[in-house]
Amino acid sequence: MAWDGEKPLLLLIGSSARRSREFILQTVSRRYALWLLQPAPTTWEEPYVVGSTVVDNTRHEPLIEAARRVAAEHEVAGVFCYDEGLVTPAAHVSQALGLPGNTPEAVVACRDKNATRTAMEEAGVAQPASIGVRSLGEAREAAEKLGFPVVVKPRGLAGGMGVRKADGPEEVESAYLAASGASYPGVPVFEVSVLVEEYVDGPEISVDAVFFEGECIPLAVARKQVGLAPFFEEIGHEVDAADPLLSDPELLDALRRSHAALGFHTGVSHTEFRLTSNGLRLMEVNARLGGDMIPYLGHLATGVDVAMAAADVAAGRRPDTTAVHRKAAAITFLYPEQDIEIESVTVHEDRFSPEIHSATVMADPGAVLRLPPRGYISRYARVIALSDSVAEARAALSRAPEIVGLVGRPVVEPNR
Repeated sequence: MAWDGEKPLLLLIGSSARRSREFILQTVSRRYALWLLQPAPTTWEEPYVVGSTVVDNTRHEPLIEAARRVAAEHEVAGVFCYDEGLVTPAAHVSQALGLPGNTPEAVVACRDKNATRTAMEEAGVAQPASIGVRSLGEAREAAEKLGFPVVVKPRGLAGGMGVRKADGPEEVESAYLAASGASYPGVPVFEVSVLVEEYVDGPEISVDAVFFEGECIPLAVARKQVGLAPFFEEIGHEVDAADPLLSDPELLDALRRSHAALGFHTGVSHTEFRLTSNGLRLMEVNARLGGDMIPYLGHLATGVDVAMAAADVAAGRRPDTTAVHRKAAAITFLYPEQDIEIESVTVHEDRFSPEIHSATVMADPGAVLRLPPRGYISRYARVIALSDSVAEARAALSRAPEIVGLVGRPVVEPNR
């Protein structure tokens, strides 16, 4: 990308997976020049960046030094990051360069679910009871103390990875093994690595909200669909521009108090709740844009560009949060019925109904997809619908398996 020097420059810490994150660079690069810092040379990111530095972006010191070299030659407006494994290093960079953002301590408190629970308890924000454990024996004791059913989850992961429900004592071991065995690049491993939590029932939602100069504005409320029980794999989301939760006083209060308790004051966060019969229960706070294309769904539904809002705040600019239309956008992710090696995935565009916005292949030939607990987020395709109502979008997505064809060979592990 040619750079005339007129666009403000943002340091982009990591680029993450192309299929699920390219839309962010497509939109943000229209207003900002992006300088990418990551361990490998640019590939698919090339059209969206004006420069890059090859550096280990998981380590604070070399990353800060590389950022300072860029800042010595160009005026840098801010630091931009949407990768779960890199938000802490990015916070160190913004702090070192005196740029807008949250402290590393605030970001760590969001990423560490145990620290989040402690902060919420002190702030009086409603949440499930939680006990950190470091062994299977401690997990069993915690489950008995809380009472069944319980949820067993990794302390530092997101997106439902390694999260499993245990309905009784006989299921605690498999749940603990799933939680303690899950990992993600750049995510720290804690000595007390697993949380055993009270199970709270009710629909799950996530909120992408922007925080700027003391204001908190929800931009997209996503109603989550979860599957592959007893795991909590996220298989779809629905975003409605007319969702009453966007202006719900209880939700706004929970967002403000939870983020104040964590020290998060600048940026877009992704917060997850359950809507229980006794009110909201906060599940987790993530110091980044939501995954699973949720910011994109928000843009389709309301016209508010959530990714651009995150970039604006990173640059110290007030974001435009004015909705321009009211639509409903939904996404469903397609999973194989068993562990398979992909032979082909084919999108049949001739089978699109008017409500189908797009369908995207997410797994290449030769890829092996394993279902939990052997693997997570093992999706072969996604389908997005856009309509005037959630009901219409949901109905259109019910035909998603007909829209995307899958051919694969079953994979059987030697010890199974």
